[in-house]
Amino acid sequence: MKRVLAVCVLFFAAPLAAAERNIVFFVTDDEGQTLGCYGDPVAVTPNIDALAKDGTVFRHAYATSASCSASRSVIMSGLHNHLNGQYGHQHHYHKFASFHDVVGLALPRVLAGAGYRTAHIGKYHVAPEEVYRFETYLTGNARNAVQMAERCREFLTDKADQRPFFLYFATADPHRGGGIDDDCPLELKPDLFGNKPHRGAHSGIEEVFYDPAKVPVPSFLPDTPETRSELAQYYQACSRIDQGLGRLIQILKEAQVYDKTLIVYTSDNGIAFSGAKTTVYEPGLRMPFVVRNPYEPQRGVVSDALISHIDITPSLLDFAGGLDPTTNGPKNWANPNEYWKQRGEALKENRSGGHRFRSYHGKSWISILGDADATHRDAVFASHTFHEIQMYYPMRVVRGKQYKLIWNIAHPLPYPFASDLWAASSWKAQYRQGPDTPYGKRTVGRYIQRPKFELYDLQKNPDESVNLADDPNFATVLKEYQDKLKTFQKETDDPWLMKWEYE
Repeated sequence: MKRVLAVCVLFFAAPLAAAERNIVFFVTDDEGQTLGCYGDPVAVTPNIDALAKDGTVFRHAYATSASCSASRSVIMSGLHNHLNGQYGHQHHYHKFASFHDVVGLALPRVLAGAGYRTAHIGKYHVAPEEVYRFETYLTGNARNAVQMAERCREFLTDKADQRPFFLYFATADPHRGGGIDDDCPLELKPDLFGNKPHRGAHSGIEEVFYDPAKVPVPSFLPDTPETRSELAQYYQACSRIDQGLGRLIQILKEAQVYDKTLIVYTSDNGIAFSGAKTTVYEPGLRMPFVVRNPYEPQRGVVSDALISHIDITPSLLDFAGGLDPTTNGPKNWANPNEYWKQRGEALKENRSGGHRFRSYHGKSWISILGDADATHRDAVFASHTFHEIQMYYPMRVVRGKQYKLIWNIAHPLPYPFASDLWAASSWKAQYRQGPDTPYGKRTVGRYIQRPKFELYDLQKNPDESVNLADDPNFATVLKEYQDKLKTFQKETDDPWLMKWEYE
């Protein structure tokens, strides 16, 4: 009788134990490597810095497109956006969307298939919703990551559901927005970047205010009062994010699941300044990327391995035990045709674009966490076509360890600006002075009108200011990298491949 009673006690006590191998994916909006753990001298980011000391910091992590929806579709599908169909923005009249058959590879779908309960909070910005569907949608002010974290508390601490959890945590900071700072004495006033006007504070946030005179100005931007005033606002928004990360970690620790939870921290693309966001230059594509794997014994590692956002979905699925190494796709792959037939939806739609979505373009980096000397890729690729729908400017990029080639497919056209970047005081102050005005290491005119090919030696010229594409001494390198691009486009069924012959 005592033995039976003991078994019963164990049976009923079991639900109180926390599930293993949980996942938190934390993605910010338009944030560069302006963090203490990346050596930024002024950034007040103690929580991400602490996470970095307890995990792996990737110094060479790259987005595949410096545009919100396109980038997020890659993060959540493991497919380049020129294949998944999300060529540009999802919202409003832009209306880009992934193909329906991506449902078999989509991140929340495959983790649910691997036995996870899934939740989303904050910015979504992909489509169709049925393809990238989470079980639970939480609401919160995406400009206040502390509040967002509190809104996740019940989901993170739910022990009634024995499945491990996957939380997709997406801030709207430090994206531009919220008006301009009317208190600034400059004629061209800075955007608030989501900060409260008149040095106000978001609820529960200890706002960190930055002195424009002391912020570092990256080399791709002009060192002007307008740039400095905008950078100060941007840094403030980044510090607000950090406090939200800290609160989220606090909740995980209180629930005794922190040491059972993989945490990934990154951004969708580079900072919202001309020269970064929407471009394929380094400031637009090179991302913060910190991974804390509780089951990896080596901590505080800094890695120079080349990784890509294309690797995120297969990596998280690998951690969850759901990645099939023979197909580089989900073990429990759901056939999209059968899925849509069973639902009776989208039966006459163009669900695939002629593609078979069975395998990921990316590859898992789980095995190299904790190894500072490990390599992952010889090169990373980028694919940008649209930001907003009226901003057609396709670019394809291959970035190796030394050289980088950009193919500006629509190069006769002037470079199109995202509306928020065109309105930025940091840009307008230079633009109104004329095309020969310096803008970082370029001029206003060179930024707007670009050549067909841009070839850079990143070891000698990390600022990407000296184009070697027309230098006969680099003709062999140019040809080699053009061939790499063509091979990449063929392997990933890029519709813009034909432009090599027809443009």
